[in-house]
Amino acid sequence: MKYDLMLIGPATRDLNIDYTGNEVHEIGGAVFFGVAAAKIAHANVFASVKIHPDDADIIEALKLPAESVALLHSSATTLMQNTYFTADRERREVECLAQSDPITLDEIPHVDCGLYHLAGLLYGDFPNELIVELSKRGKVSADIQGFLRHNEGGKMNFHDWSDKHEYLRYFDFLKTDAAEAEILTGISDRRAAAKMLYEWGAKEIMVSHNSEMLVYDGAEYYTCPVKARNLSGRTGRGDTTFGAYLAKRMTGASIADALLFATAAVSRKMESPGPITGTEADVYDYIHTFYRE
Repeated sequence: MKYDLMLIGPATRDLNIDYTGNEVHEIGGAVFFGVAAAKIAHANVFASVKIHPDDADIIEALKLPAESVALLHSSATTLMQNTYFTADRERREVECLAQSDPITLDEIPHVDCGLYHLAGLLYGDFPNELIVELSKRGKVSADIQGFLRHNEGGKMNFHDWSDKHEYLRYFDFLKTDAAEAEILTGISDRRAAAKMLYEWGAKEIMVSHNSEMLVYDGAEYYTCPVKARNLSGRTGRGDTTFGAYLAKRMTGASIADALLFATAAVSRKMESPGPITGTEADVYDYIHTFYRE
């Protein structure tokens, strides 16, 4: 079977504590949210998920055919605690209570796949050499979070990626948020930061922001506004956006069309907690309602 993309990374057990002190246990992680978005975008998806075997219910929650998912054994499943201080979930503290083992090349199944997406959560999820080796199999993309966010005694601290100049050139697609882009480049302006990341070798860069999504391909800047009517489903928004975007790009959509679909998808997803649900048609309905004024 030919897959449009493979999402690779750890899934998580999340303990989410809202501003009232209410606790909810959920499945999370970039792979979890990204797979749901790529499926909505009508792509053929494979998932390679790093978890402890006792947490195999996470695999079932992906709702993929058995032949389209691989459980990569880890001594622990990543456990995150998210404490939100406001109703809109814009202010939060993230703590890592357990981290999965690094993912190595020999674990990743050999399947016919157009793109390998490194959907990491923490520095150490992927050794640098994995990037190079996967580039020999197909296109490679990454969420830069997995190379900047460090687990330091349970606290999440962001540091620049010391190896960026050597490895950014292997990324056909790169996703960063505005704060991460500034950490990487030292530039607060999102367009200028995206341009610098392109000059350093990344080929197509998405910079996410709570107001809009921006993509730069070395020739043109593309933007699309976020139109969510509430932020109750804020968790997983970047993963949802990029999962939908990659799926559309790998199934032939233009940058502009893929960006519109992805931004509408995440706007719709942010209006309710959990991974995006519904169908591709639901996202197009959302586009016609809120983006075709």
